Amino acid sequence: MTVLTVAEHRGGRLREVSRAAQTAGLELAEATDDPVHTAAVGGDAERFAEQLARDGVDVVHTVAEGEAFTHDIATRALTQLVGALDARVVLAPNSATGLAYAPALAARLDWPIVTDAVELDAADGLTVAREGDGTVTRFAVDSGRAVVTLRPGEWRPAEATGDAEIRSFAADIDDGAVRSRVTGSETLGDRDLTEADVVVAVGRGIGAEANLDVVFDLAEAIDATVAAASPPVKLGWLPAERQVGQSGVTVAPDVYLAIGISGATQHLAGMRESDTTVAINSDPTAPIFDVADYGIVADFADVVPALVAAFDS
Repeated sequence: MTVLTVAEHRGGRLREVSRAAQTAGLELAEATDDPVHTAAVGGDAERFAEQLARDGVDVVHTVAEGEAFTHDIATRALTQLVGALDARVVLAPNSATGLAYAPALAARLDWPIVTDAVELDAADGLTVAREGDGTVTRFAVDSGRAVVTLRPGEWRPAEATGDAEIRSFAADIDDGAVRSRVTGSETLGDRDLTEADVVVAVGRGIGAEANLDVVFDLAEAIDATVAAASPPVKLGWLPAERQVGQSGVTVAPDVYLAIGISGATQHLAGMRESDTTVAINSDPTAPIFDVADYGIVADFADVVPALVAAFDS
């Protein structure tokens, strides 16, 4: 049987989470000596196949090439590829894209799904671990078959040492069964949190939606992506796709700057893997300081504009 990883590409660029998924697949297959295949779905998939082929997997498949990527097309194409390969595990990034098709793929295959995995083990059957609230929960998959989405930052891309075979997989996509299609695209800015090297995240402590202006000024000055804890999203200040935490996305940037964030457990679960955390909060007892590498106890309005001015100069 086969371990299948799914690559993501966007805007003409292969996402690093794709190569990290290959690393996870290779680690999982070590215990079972299964082959590892990677699927690049839709768009200009062939363009990225050679890069994916260098990361140690056995075969790279270009799937539904030329089709604009939608969850409908990905689900149908991957279902067919899984059947053709007799794959036992599908590994996808725990990203907005991955979470758009992975549940539907699991339903079509009648397999269980485990999201936001931090550890995989196949030494004695398939076991998948998730982490949250300071605990690690391990799930034993009795059937040995599952769709698993992988938390960003838990696996790193492998060294480019391989030379995998590249194959084109001709998926049978019925136009009548596709319910959504891409009719155009528009650049919306810096919303790709899982790929960001620097994240500036805000909480209720910034006081008002109008204060986001200076936060975006800071993000622009340091080439960062803006994110949020749960309260600003619930208040409608920022869209849900910017939320970090158990009910949002998990990030692992080089630098995570938390502004006005108290540090609720569900938020910390989404950013603990950050290399360096800097916290700005007026409350010296805020839990965010327990995980911060650097802390500034001050009102954000006294600090952030000064940072913007310093970086601009």
